[in-house]
Amino acid sequence: MSAWSRLRTRAGLRTLAVTGTAAAVSAALGAAATTPDDPWYRALSKPPWDPPPIAFPLVWTPLYADIAVTSAAALVELDAQGRHEDASMLRRTLAVNLVLNTGWSVLFWRSRRPVLATAWCAALAAHSGLLARRVASADASLGAALAPYPAWCAFATALNGSIARRNR
Repeated sequence: MSAWSRLRTRAGLRTLAVTGTAAAVSAALGAAATTPDDPWYRALSKPPWDPPPIAFPLVWTPLYADIAVTSAAALVELDAQGRHEDASMLRRTLAVNLVLNTGWSVLFWRSRRPVLATAWCAALAAHSGLLARRVASADASLGAALAPYPAWCAFATALNGSIARRNR
């Protein structure tokens, strides 16, 4: 049975409910902290390659879904393989990653600390790569499916860094 097939089992659906809830809470908290219409943000100098504001929810929504689905499938697959310690490590990695993700929104939007937020975002990008590797350890196709997440976080780090440099 493939990792994707295991996701449709009772255990897979229960695990998906947990990872989905965790990702949704992280997304909701991050969204609550995000204020793109705030005069502070609008006044910032941004690079010409800054995406339009609509791009962010259009990118983040499927990324959060991707995190939830691939993590759940990997957890079920690791358990099916008898790799319970690896599954525990993946659970911890996912939890830390979601905290890092939410924390960036608070640092950038609420604390208005672009330099600190850039460093935080770099840590998030690196940690997202770790999450993708841990997911891939269960099944390479799951890691490939999660690959856009660390790529987007790397882009976000570059964008955040550019904004920080332009607005010292």
